[in-house]
Amino acid sequence: QDIEDLTEVEYLYWVGCAGSLEDRAKKTTKAFAELLHIAGVKFAIMGGDEKCTGDSARRLGNEPLFQELGMENVMALNMAFGEELDDDGKVVPESAKPRSAKKIVATCPHCLNTIGNEYPQLGGDYEVIHHTQLLQHLVDEGKLVPVTPVEGIITYHDPCYLGRHNKIYTPPREIIANVPGLRNEEMHRHKERGFCCGAGGARMWMEERIGKRINNERVDEALSLNPDIVSTACPFCLVMLTDSVNGKKNDGKAKESIQVVDVAQLLLDSVKTPADPAGEEKTETAPEPEPVK
Repeated sequence: QDIEDLTEVEYLYWVGCAGSLEDRAKKTTKAFAELLHIAGVKFAIMGGDEKCTGDSARRLGNEPLFQELGMENVMALNMAFGEELDDDGKVVPESAKPRSAKKIVATCPHCLNTIGNEYPQLGGDYEVIHHTQLLQHLVDEGKLVPVTPVEGIITYHDPCYLGRHNKIYTPPREIIANVPGLRNEEMHRHKERGFCCGAGGARMWMEERIGKRINNERVDEALSLNPDIVSTACPFCLVMLTDSVNGKKNDGKAKESIQVVDVAQLLLDSVKTPADPAGEEKTETAPEPEPVK
């Protein structure tokens, strides 16, 4: 349904280009939305008013395109949050809302970083969190209860824009730890010393022709642990890791059963019933997740 006033919802969910258009990332979008419905979280999306954040344009050096996309998004977001704009597209001071009243959740760390850390340069100041932060918060509050075992060895890949750029390492791992049946094994390069999937700096759009592809290097590191599941929390990483794993399956270098999935999909597989049924004692309220600074 159409929402005219975002004060009616708790979060604006920024879906992103990949989450809207790329088949593997769309599974994450659907899983996250379903988890929010199960937890009773009210959210809205921008729909057709959402444009690319301009992340790749800026990384490629096309600053004018980034500025154009960014300004269009900032104006659309400010109006969506109920702020009035003057003739120059700037917020009328009397209508300005506090940052805490403009909450955005993103499943893409590139969107998270751009909206949270770069849009303030363009007049857009929002409280932005990653979907793993919100999901872990909902698990802590008892609104999402992982009950069905997901058996197997799992290794988690830290996305660069989630980890090193925004210091978000714990929530994805806590979600994995809360899913019964999973046994987490860390790659030797993880957290602050994590290794890129190969898509950073807009190199997602570049075909490497010399040497070993970065995604193959990273997947070789993951496969050395003989995992059943390779997990991540970024649509760019999901594509790069999946492409490499599929290639290795075709070459007989990876078992056919290995999966590459977002953390949200794992949690949904384990969460089968809405939490807090009638008559069950409520848990204490968990602290809100910290937005990017």
